[in-house]
Amino acid sequence: MIELIQEQVYQGLWRQLNNCIESEVAEEFLQTLLTLMKIMFVIQPDYRRNIVNFNGRYQFASKDGEVTVAAIFGKNRMKVVEGTIKDPNITVTFRSGKALLNFLLSPKQDILISMLNREIQTNGNLNYISKFGYMSKRLLQLMPRL
Repeated sequence: MIELIQEQVYQGLWRQLNNCIESEVAEEFLQTLLTLMKIMFVIQPDYRRNIVNFNGRYQFASKDGEVTVAAIFGKNRMKVVEGTIKDPNITVTFRSGKALLNFLLSPKQDILISMLNREIQTNGNLNYISKFGYMSKRLLQLMPRL
């Protein structure tokens, strides 16, 4: 019975992520993406390898202040925090929800082009955004057909 409930929640989150992508709702997309990422790290060993011995603190925010979410990686785990965190390794501020979606879902993620187009501003080590982009793309590849 518990496995059935877990499967329902799992499928529901994938549907929610797909709906967010289609509707371009950045806050919901980011929150759902991070929640799915956290779950996949627990249930999928191949995906969990992405965070083995990885420590990183990500702060995501929209220019208008509507979205403020953080992801903290450490001790082979991931924690999602609504709000701001101290000492992030990288802060990513995006102009709009569409800008965030364009970057994370782009077939060829290029932070420099996003920065030149003034869609995204960063403060910190850009290697962290490359790592997060890779993990996001990998997660979307695991997305079941709905």
